[in-house]
Amino acid sequence: MKLKPLDEKKVQSLLDEYKNEPVYIHVEVTNGVYASHNNDEVFNAGTFLRNIPITYTEGTLKGGNNFEHRVGLKLDNGGWVYVTGLSHYTVNENDEFILHGIDHSGKLAAALEISRKEFKK
Repeated sequence: MKLKPLDEKKVQSLLDEYKNEPVYIHVEVTNGVYASHNNDEVFNAGTFLRNIPITYTEGTLKGGNNFEHRVGLKLDNGGWVYVTGLSHYTVNENDEFILHGIDHSGKLAAALEISRKEFKK
């Protein structure tokens, strides 16, 4: 999978393509797996959600610079999904829209992935 640095106009256009239809999301945020072996005093935290069915009525990209991009998805039930720290994106051969935050050492720090079909288990 070839990730490209986040292009604000292209990413916003892709967010608009998936809105108002049933999709699945994958959300992952981590600092613990990569931080604990480098510094025992770092508080480890993370989130992993996979194949969560949603429909969002609004998808918005905000921010700028490397790790300041964030995406908010306003759900049709009034809820929100919000992921910050995103820096790269791609759409793969399975039509999965992938947004990742890659840290300064090249490791995954945050992920928001959107697909019309369930992600592989």
